[in-house]
Amino acid sequence: MKVLSRIIRFYYTASHWPEYLAPLLDLGLRLYLANVFFKSGLTKVQNWDSTLYLFSDVYNVPLLPPALAATMAASAELGLSVLLVFGLLGRFSAAGLSILNVVAVISYADLSEAGINQHISWGILLGVLLIISRGQWSLDAWLEKRVGVSSKTGPVG
Repeated sequence: MKVLSRIIRFYYTASHWPEYLAPLLDLGLRLYLANVFFKSGLTKVQNWDSTLYLFSDVYNVPLLPPALAATMAASAELGLSVLLVFGLLGRFSAAGLSILNVVAVISYADLSEAGINQHISWGILLGVLLIISRGQWSLDAWLEKRVGVSSKTGPVG
């Protein structure tokens, strides 16, 4: 019985070892998603006439004039991606890109099944950053320590 107990104890100890990779996974997710959205924002800015055409004649963005929607989308993709890379306002950035991602799916009626699946994948990964991620290798983590906030217990005092 002692051997079985040791095996079980070892298993449960070893099963936590992958958790040490969490900061690396978090950073990888941030870099991957920032790359996807930043490139999209660059494409919009580099081909502004095409972007305005798409937002006025192809995409059906609700409630916003096409030029404003295009400007907001490009600004969000570029700005929030940069914040995401550095992990500065990381959860805010993930939330903003999540909203942008949902609006993109809603606005483009001719999106293929593969395109929808890609947006779903991005949404899930953004959800991980928004809800689960601790961002230990981020400016947010550094700032939390500097201002005396513990992410586990709230304000430290």
